[in-house]
Amino acid sequence: MNAKRELPPKESGIFKNILKNYETRQYKKGLKLADTILKKFPEHGETLAMKGLFVNNLGKKEEGYDYVKKGLRYDLTSHICWHVYGLLHRADKNYEEAAKCYTHALKYNKNDIHILRDFALLQTQMRHYDALIETRTQLLQQKPTNPPFWIGLAVAYQLAGKPDTAAEVLKAHEDSLKDMPSNYEHSELLMYHNTLIEETGDYAAALKHLDAVEAKVTDSRGVQEKRALYLSKLGKQAEAEAEYRKLISENPHDRGYTKSLLALRNLDEESKRAEAYAFLTELAAEYPRSKAIEDLVLTYATGEAFTTRAAAVIQHALRKGVPSIFINLKKHYTDAEKKAAIEKLVLGYRESLEKDGTFGSGNKEIPTVLLWTYYFIAQHYDYVGDQETALKYIDRAIEHTPTVVELYMTKGRIYKHKGDLQRAAAIVNDARELDLQDRFINSKCAKYMLRAGDIERAEQLMGLFTRKEVAPVQDLIDMQCQWFITEEAFAYLKKKDYGRALKKFHTIEKFYVDIFDDQFDFHTYCLRKMTLRSYVDMLRFEDHLRQHPYYMRAAQGAVEAYTALADKLKAVAAEEAAMSEVERQKARAKARKAAQKEAERREQEAQAAKKNNKDPKKPVDQDPYGTKYAQTTTPLEDALQFVKPLQSLAPNNPTTHRLGFEIYVRQSQWLLALRCLVKLRQLDADTTELVARFKKDVAAAGTLDPVVQKAIDAQLANF
Repeated sequence: MNAKRELPPKESGIFKNILKNYETRQYKKGLKLADTILKKFPEHGETLAMKGLFVNNLGKKEEGYDYVKKGLRYDLTSHICWHVYGLLHRADKNYEEAAKCYTHALKYNKNDIHILRDFALLQTQMRHYDALIETRTQLLQQKPTNPPFWIGLAVAYQLAGKPDTAAEVLKAHEDSLKDMPSNYEHSELLMYHNTLIEETGDYAAALKHLDAVEAKVTDSRGVQEKRALYLSKLGKQAEAEAEYRKLISENPHDRGYTKSLLALRNLDEESKRAEAYAFLTELAAEYPRSKAIEDLVLTYATGEAFTTRAAAVIQHALRKGVPSIFINLKKHYTDAEKKAAIEKLVLGYRESLEKDGTFGSGNKEIPTVLLWTYYFIAQHYDYVGDQETALKYIDRAIEHTPTVVELYMTKGRIYKHKGDLQRAAAIVNDARELDLQDRFINSKCAKYMLRAGDIERAEQLMGLFTRKEVAPVQDLIDMQCQWFITEEAFAYLKKKDYGRALKKFHTIEKFYVDIFDDQFDFHTYCLRKMTLRSYVDMLRFEDHLRQHPYYMRAAQGAVEAYTALADKLKAVAAEEAAMSEVERQKARAKARKAAQKEAERREQEAQAAKKNNKDPKKPVDQDPYGTKYAQTTTPLEDALQFVKPLQSLAPNNPTTHRLGFEIYVRQSQWLLALRCLVKLRQLDADTTELVARFKKDVAAAGTLDPVVQKAIDAQLANF
């Protein structure tokens, strides 16, 4: 034992209070107590470490690290010093270093429950599930009466792909909880246990368990859904159908229930369209208000039956003035016959309404029916690519009623599809001015402004609905408003302002880092509150977070910007190589002057930003124009930061491999570029242009290693 670690009884009592102050977050009080010990024992490592922890939590990060490192130097075998060092790294999201610190701490005190608990949270965050099982087992052995430790071990086994063992752990825990009251937490625990049995694939056992616990479960809808699923998996069609019909009767608007019922009756196959239509027609008659069932009826209807059904749906929507009716029906345009039927219907309605105010027969319709008919026809022609005819009909609608916001928005969309982005933005702005209180229209207008290249105006519009004490863009970043930051990034990219574009793309990337980091607090919360099914779903969702379309778009934009910078650097290098020594020195001197000028400008910008900063606690952006991104000397390596997550998380998306190809072919990583082409071919993507580029670049590279050349020739023979 370290002799310097031992404190006299008085100071030892003070140190215990220091630990309590940290647990109760009384950092200033704890700091004062630490100073009283350090006056007498300035080399007491554990007190120095705790002081560093308090200082760090009070906002002085560097000073906090200094104290903790000093404490470690004085007492390298203290589990408290190593634990505190791990806590600092964890707070900085440096999980790998934190894990090393916890490992050292456990080396000197392998049974400390606080270190084990923190280590378990870290292992969950890092997805080290096998190690997590060991840590959770140790925690349970230390304190078998603590319910979260039992549940934590069960979750660890499930995450490691061992739901059968997880179910056994949970059963052992439930057996020790005799006469447990039927409350929400216990209900969730029972349903989580049932989910574990389901994951083993033993649906008979899952159904038996569900029947046994049903009386204690408060989630009655969840029980019904699971029972219907298990019965269908076990081939008990009549019983499963009864359950699904019960679910539909309670919520006929849930499309999933109806589709599950179709699948149960084997009516979801293409060859059974007629039977499916007959069945859905009966169901629609039973639940006439269900739009979900109505939509499925249209999906399975064909020929005259589709025309009759579509006519009823369209007429009802036009009478009610439902602007979204075309959006609901356009999915049927993949079928040429259905598209033609819808077109014939609405053009016929337009003719009849203009002639005698009816749909062809019956009573006269109110004047607004003609307005929404024009609106539908305009959307129809825009969707099929006939923008001129679409404009003709949307102008008729505006002439009919010039105060409807949706008409101008659709007109703007038509001009956007025509490629006239400036006019599209102007028209959508007209729509915005008709209703200045509508945040959605304001946001749409800002998006159109960005597409038209008017970034400053777009930011001003967004500022109408953001906090006044913060700059509009900063408030949108704080709210993680991905659509605006992504659109703004592409607007800068279009202007070839690569620095600002990359700054925005990296902001999107940081959103995903922050979302992943934000899980940490849930690792303890969910075990305590028993929201276990949602917790496991969240962890699995987070594992594939970067498959999200917004991240994919940001990755595409970032790679485009970085490859443009790489091409620029290559061109400059080639230009320099062709110069004489005197010309080269002149060019370098000119570049140095430009860099110095840029540095001065950046300093002025930073000072201005600091002066205008209204929140002194918030750090000032030292690089508002993304200059450091634009001046990178390793653009291709930087671009790979965006692509590597996609290679593991989205390997079946062609975009992943196209982006990889663009980088690897510029790095002359021929085999890696070839692998991207092979993946694209396996995904049935068009590789004609990329293969031609690859062959040309390989030929220009000269003589390659014979092994590499052989591999290239063998694979290219398959294209």
